[in-house]
Amino acid sequence: MLRSPSTKVVLAALAGTLFVAALIGAIWEYAREGSQLREHAAASTGGDPSRGESMFIQYGCGSCHAIKGVRTATGMVGPPLDGIAQRVIIAGRLSNTPDNVEKWVRDPQHVSPGTAMPDLNVGARDARDITAFLYTQAK
Repeated sequence: MLRSPSTKVVLAALAGTLFVAALIGAIWEYAREGSQLREHAAASTGGDPSRGESMFIQYGCGSCHAIKGVRTATGMVGPPLDGIAQRVIIAGRLSNTPDNVEKWVRDPQHVSPGTAMPDLNVGARDARDITAFLYTQAK
């Protein structure tokens, strides 16, 4: 003889289903926002954010700067770069524009002589891509 499921079992199954659906929706939204942020960063800088992250790591930027979620970016010499895309001023004196970030990354000693940030001989393409990557750091 078949028994109908109890109300508790039905409600538990419904709650589980709703929880899974909400979780999938949250993950989907997070991925969509990240994709939009990368697209906006690429469009506003002309760079490649994915390549920029690789260049950020390759040039050793994380030895001085911290960024959550970026391996090797745990430095405590320069400012943390989380949220840099939303800052108004960079390098203590420049308005936060893609051109100014590129200038700063390429030749920090020219922008601010004596700054602790070293000149790493970053080329134009690498600077543009690093800038695009930094512009994905909105939070």
